Amino acid sequence: MPILNFPAPSDISAYITSSEISSRSLSYPPDQVESIFRYGAIVGSAIHSYDTLERGMDQARLLIDQCEQTGQSFASGTAIFAGQLTGGKGRFQRYWHAPEGGVWLTLVLVNTLVPEISRLLPLAAGVAACETVRHFGVMGRIKWVNDVLLEGRKVAGILVESLIGPRSGEEYVLIGAGINVNNNDFPPELEGLAACMASFCGKDLDVSEVAKVLLAKLAWNIGLLYFQEEQELAGLDGCQTGKHHFLQDQWRKLSDSAGRLVSFGYDVQQDPQYEARVIGLDDDGGLRLLHLEDGVVITEYGGEIVYL
Repeated sequence: MPILNFPAPSDISAYITSSEISSRSLSYPPDQVESIFRYGAIVGSAIHSYDTLERGMDQARLLIDQCEQTGQSFASGTAIFAGQLTGGKGRFQRYWHAPEGGVWLTLVLVNTLVPEISRLLPLAAGVAACETVRHFGVMGRIKWVNDVLLEGRKVAGILVESLIGPRSGEEYVLIGAGINVNNNDFPPELEGLAACMASFCGKDLDVSEVAKVLLAKLAWNIGLLYFQEEQELAGLDGCQTGKHHFLQDQWRKLSDSAGRLVSFGYDVQQDPQYEARVIGLDDDGGLRLLHLEDGVVITEYGGEIVYL
């Protein structure tokens, strides 16, 4: 299969100018929209495309190491696309089915956010993936933290890892995003658990177009975190009061987790810890759960849930 014609940085900028700015201006003042996209402009600043990779995260680490070995600064916002992944892994080293026909992205950020904002990056990536799916008329919903579901089946997933540069000491955040676009042939263990966009659209989609929209949505939602940080720091200076929860509010609008009966665990498939009912998302990004056995409210910042 020839290498896919993945978008160039100029394609992302043009799409944001022609479509995203007007759309976002329906909900935010134009000057705020401009600021948010200016912050998010790093996303897709450099794009590497490959026919096949074993794992996008490994390629990201290789590129970071090569850059640091030469004493150069790594371009924050670098996007790595693969036509397919042969050794993709999700959380807890679970197999990540990533054949031809999907969007398989690793986005590398140099983390300059304060810790209380940077821990919202997994939520931002989940919102971006969900917005991308919905852009094509597929009404996906987010399951905490950032799985995107279509009628209960997973169409997109996010994995976030971090590393410290061996020479620079910089903290890098690696965001792996996978979207099932046209790939509808799933292995037996995923039958009934996974879905692809094309099945819900009734036609195959342009994978490169989906990749472009995903980067634009990531630019907005990551930019939103920088803007949120700016607003909160201004509040600390007395210019404004209160906290700003722009990203959290958008996550709540797209999620179907609130009110659901769930099993929680750090590796819930292998070691479920307790059953609970989801109360909602804490403003710090944690999931508030009502423990069914003793009625205690617990806030979890790591782990995962399955719907019961």
